[in-house]
Amino acid sequence: MYKFIQFICATILAGTPFLYGTVGEILTEKSGNLNLGVEGMMFMGGIAGLAGAFYYEKFTAVPIGGIAALIAVVCAFCCAALGALIYCFLTITLRANQNVTGLALTIFGTGFGNFFGEVLSSRAGGYVAVSAATKAVFNGNVPVLSSIPTVGKLLFSYNFAVYLAVIVAIAIALFLNRTRKGLSLRAVGENPATADAAGINVTLYKYLATCIGGGICGIGGMYIVMVTCSGVWVNNCISGYGWIAVALVIFVTWSPWRALIGSFIFGGLSVLRYYLHLGLNNAQSQLYDVVPYAATVIVLIITGIRQSREHAIPASCGENYFREER
Repeated sequence: MYKFIQFICATILAGTPFLYGTVGEILTEKSGNLNLGVEGMMFMGGIAGLAGAFYYEKFTAVPIGGIAALIAVVCAFCCAALGALIYCFLTITLRANQNVTGLALTIFGTGFGNFFGEVLSSRAGGYVAVSAATKAVFNGNVPVLSSIPTVGKLLFSYNFAVYLAVIVAIAIALFLNRTRKGLSLRAVGENPATADAAGINVTLYKYLATCIGGGICGIGGMYIVMVTCSGVWVNNCISGYGWIAVALVIFVTWSPWRALIGSFIFGGLSVLRYYLHLGLNNAQSQLYDVVPYAATVIVLIITGIRQSREHAIPASCGENYFREER
């Protein structure tokens, strides 16, 4: 029983970056923009979050871990949102191809993260890392409640970024389904010409949804650096998380509610190797690393076969809107 509880806790911790990436991309695609640059934005958010916390600690006499963590979140969001803004300018204003632009953003973001990671490492004297106080914030839990037997371990033994991810997912779900602005955004994604005729500012909605969605993805990258990598920059640390998040958007049929479940399922697959021992040798144990990606392929096939109109991709997703053709 104790081992099972440990597995559930590890699943939630490992699934959190997937949740950030999936929810961020859902918000983006609901506006009609297909941004395949999730991986790049996660890289940008990861290095920006680490740099923000690192420089705050460097230039502060007595750094406070909570403030460093807040700065990391804000820097990650803003930097990734900047990457999404570049995507918006190219695809919405200049009407460049969305698929090509998204792939270019992935390549750019990956190089951006690794380059500035090396720069920070050299300036820090070999490798860049945050202080123990900041690490404690990202490895913390809910005081008092986490000590409750079983329930405390399952519900209150996580750091603040896990709860923030759940709050963001719920907030986006309520926004899309329960608010006038959310319904307008969905209208833009389904039929921008009709939304435009109804007086909705299509360009503004696309820009805001895509930039905010990109910023959310960036927080997922920051989470990987601060939690998975313990506040130390590691080259190529995102390693495919962004692409799995893109696939998860299809798996959860563009629903933030289902993203909560889907992300944690894939989180469980990514930590399965530590809890399911099949007696494999070192070479064969690499098969564990393949499991999440194999599951991604299977998910895409199954979802494509059984896709219904109700759970289909927003009708205009991936297509640029030309107002003159309305």
